[in-house]
Amino acid sequence: MSASAEGEAETSYTVLDFDELEGWAEDDHFAALEVFRSTCADMNDPDWRVLCNVASATDDARGFFELLFRPVVIGDGAEPLFTGYFEPELDGAPFRSGRYRYPIYAMPPEARLNRPWLTRRDILKSGVMDGRGLEIAWVDDPVELFFLQIQGSGRVRFPDGRHIRVGYGGSNGHDYRSIGKELVRRGLFTVHQVSAQVIKAWVRNNPMLGEELLLHNNSYVFFREVSEVPAEKGPLGAMNRSITAMRSIAVDPKYTPLGAPVWIEKKGETPLNRLMIAQDTGSAIKGAQRADIFYGTGDEAGRTAGGIKDTGRMVVLMPIQRAYAFAPDWVQ
Repeated sequence: MSASAEGEAETSYTVLDFDELEGWAEDDHFAALEVFRSTCADMNDPDWRVLCNVASATDDARGFFELLFRPVVIGDGAEPLFTGYFEPELDGAPFRSGRYRYPIYAMPPEARLNRPWLTRRDILKSGVMDGRGLEIAWVDDPVELFFLQIQGSGRVRFPDGRHIRVGYGGSNGHDYRSIGKELVRRGLFTVHQVSAQVIKAWVRNNPMLGEELLLHNNSYVFFREVSEVPAEKGPLGAMNRSITAMRSIAVDPKYTPLGAPVWIEKKGETPLNRLMIAQDTGSAIKGAQRADIFYGTGDEAGRTAGGIKDTGRMVVLMPIQRAYAFAPDWVQ
């Protein structure tokens, strides 16, 4: 079954059986169920709320998913793409100093009212943010701050050993522009050479050109302090709940409901077949077969996440009655 709106690519829905999911029987379904439970109560739709009530009372995780859901491949004509993200840790301070000169900003009220608001260049170069007390913290590295905005959340280490945590607080409303793609367009790297580490190194080795490269991305992300989230838990995702390393993904909510279970079949050097939960979004995560896998917190997670750019397949587990509605002629 397929559907499309005028001017948009056609959306297709293909219902599968669970035995068509590669590696399904070998996964830890209970681990996925626990993550599903952490956010399903926040789903407003009655169908999902009923499933959440059942999830809270069951001990048979695999049976729960197989009995009450059906796997649905949602397509929009674009090639599948999996990337990775993580929660970075930056060095910073609560006040500006010679070392800590780059502010993490809270969102100004006018940015919520005017969409889109000023570009990244305007925000950083016009002085519009000065003297307003919108600085949550100051960090020592503008490149790490840029990538903090891409990740959408992170931790900041203060010199006295304290940490604060920041989460996504809004954006200026401009579309994300990939600086990796811009480096490829300029002929400086090939598509296969570009990674977060390569970009960071190039910007640091070319300070003036690097600053201009970062300004190529008109999108700007603001933050809010979320230090009430316990250190042992993951950062807050788009559902305002902690996300879980290797069980939470960011998706495009136009196609995949936030809170839904999603079966991942990621190819590449590190294949991954796993049931995850759609608990986050991202400005660069657009499309029915587009997902960003959360790899955890810190530098090691960042190195792993930065190397992920793989094809594969994502399959949304939909409530059984909805799956039948997508494909009414499908026979079990």
